[in-house]
Amino acid sequence: MTRSSSFSYDDLIACAKGEMFGPGNAQLPLPPMLMFDRIIKISETGGTFDKGEIIAELDIRPDLWFFACHFEGDPVMPGCLGLDAMWQLVGFFLGWKGGKGHGRALGVSEVKFTGQVLPTAKKITYHINMKRIIMRKLTMGIADATMEADGQVIYQANDLRVGLFTSTEDLSR
Repeated sequence: MTRSSSFSYDDLIACAKGEMFGPGNAQLPLPPMLMFDRIIKISETGGTFDKGEIIAELDIRPDLWFFACHFEGDPVMPGCLGLDAMWQLVGFFLGWKGGKGHGRALGVSEVKFTGQVLPTAKKITYHINMKRIIMRKLTMGIADATMEADGQVIYQANDLRVGLFTSTEDLSR
């Protein structure tokens, strides 16, 4: 099977609607929680650990929903949204690789914020470096990632963990 190595905004919306990987499998969130506009590269090789990589982008506009409420008079992108985008991309990678089930963030070992995203920024770039991919009874991806604002690294996350689950009922207990 030949898999695409890049995805447009329309492709990402199709994934969010459950049309890409099939019913009951990995989906991205719909806007406004979809935190990137395109995936410019996805590969099962390459990256820091040669286990796969993803590069995705978000165009920053001053009218993005979070600037109006975080914080009034001092608009900044919430750090948790950048972190969530990284988890979204690891889950997408697992679905792209053929993993079955609904994606869920499982944790992260370390997060560093060394900058901020203001409404004056132009572009966010996410770099996801897959470290480990488990595709057995358990489907899980572990990755390190960075987020850049206009070319400057401002977030780093190590050991992002995402799993795919065929049943999510027991996860709420």
